[in-house]
Amino acid sequence: MILEGKTLAAAIRENLPARAQICKTKLGRPLKLTGIGWAADYASYVYLDKEIKAAEKTGITGEVIDITEQTSHEEMLNIIKKLSTDETVDAVIVPKPLPRHLNTLEIWEALNPLKDIDGSSVLNMGRLFMCKNWAEVEAMQGFAPATAMAVIKLLDFYKIKLSGVETGVLGRSATVGKPLAHMLSCKDATVKICHSKTPSLTSSLSQCDIVISAIGKAKFVTENMVKTGAMVIDVGTNQDENGVFCGDVDFENVKKITSAITPVPGGVGPVTLACLLENIIISGERKL
Repeated sequence: MILEGKTLAAAIRENLPARAQICKTKLGRPLKLTGIGWAADYASYVYLDKEIKAAEKTGITGEVIDITEQTSHEEMLNIIKKLSTDETVDAVIVPKPLPRHLNTLEIWEALNPLKDIDGSSVLNMGRLFMCKNWAEVEAMQGFAPATAMAVIKLLDFYKIKLSGVETGVLGRSATVGKPLAHMLSCKDATVKICHSKTPSLTSSLSQCDIVISAIGKAKFVTENMVKTGAMVIDVGTNQDENGVFCGDVDFENVKKITSAITPVPGGVGPVTLACLLENIIISGERKL
């Protein structure tokens, strides 16, 4: 089975324009998304442009503030602090990873968690990791990382059982891997985090009923890493040796042995974008 994400994404986005209009009427202005643009990271910049355009189609005002290698840490921190307190800005997107010359922790500490629609701020991360079960995640003020939430929503949409299921998460980034592993554990999955230092990586992954890859390496996951009948969720966004957009998984070969697999593009990506758009609306609705 191919676990395409476009149907779920469309369902999430269906009523967002109407909700955006209600916010506009009650607040006396349209909702506003401000993104920090880091042009040196081409993929991140292209995705930000896509987010801004999708927001504008939903009835949300979009704005980009560009930073460069010459942008100092103090300047970046002041930008974040200003956006965090600006009453006309409802949502803020910050590039990940941040440029290396910036103090990442200070930036994430300064970001207002109620505007942090991608769940990256220190407070939002802390709130998430304090949750023991899914009911607590749903009741959490603030936001969870959008890509991790998109994976959970996609699994729920296809009614894939998680409770007690041995699930391997390949990747331990703060952006996806670690928060996703915790969210899966809140869904009662038995989670194994795998990474570059995991001994016998192939053996570890091949024991899992669900394999989720989020490492950013083109076609890294091959059929010998996945047991027959397992489900595979591909979070990766890469280019192969021919410049073709692809995921972390060698899709054409791995799909032959899986019971279900997400494609790239068209799998987790559309759901992530839909989750971000919904979070902008939620941020605005909390002000009503």
